[in-house]
Amino acid sequence: MTTKISGLVKRYLMLCVGLAVMAFGVGFSIKAGLGTSPISSLPYVLSRLTPLTVGTATILMHVVLILLQILLLRRRYDPIQLMQLPVALVFGFLTDFAVWALQGISAGNYLQQWVLCVVGILLVGVGVSMEVTANVVTLAGEGMVLAVCKVFPVKFANAKIGFDVTLVVIASVLSLVFLRQLVGVREGTVAAALFVGMT
Repeated sequence: MTTKISGLVKRYLMLCVGLAVMAFGVGFSIKAGLGTSPISSLPYVLSRLTPLTVGTATILMHVVLILLQILLLRRRYDPIQLMQLPVALVFGFLTDFAVWALQGISAGNYLQQWVLCVVGILLVGVGVSMEVTANVVTLAGEGMVLAVCKVFPVKFANAKIGFDVTLVVIASVLSLVFLRQLVGVREGTVAAALFVGMT
């Protein structure tokens, strides 16, 4: 029993460390100014359109994704997945902390922007890996993809690509309509989409 509890505590600690690493990955990608990762593109644009911080916008997006999972799965929704809510809160707060902690870092040229972007991609990749390895609860983004796979005959990889593309398209449209320019979606977003999984 003690071993089981100890193992569970270790897994939750790994999840928390993974979330912190991911949050700093998001922070570095924002600092790079080459576009954030697909999952962060919509919260970033929302933070530019409203008084919300990136972290708060991330939390709100995750709440919406949790509600969508419940609507999709209905009776098949496993109540344990409500753990995605505290995970979203922690991730949102850590993202805001990372953005604050990195405020002194700046990129003076395009090469330095790419260095920050690559650091961001590596950190997000490592953070996701730790989240998956912890095997406790997924973030709402992955939870949404899994819910779609349960309801429709779609492979996880295809559903994940579709989900990421949808977020990027929504972020791009909002950005172009309300800010009159493309914000948060650039070549770094494409690089993140391609290389986070590989990392």
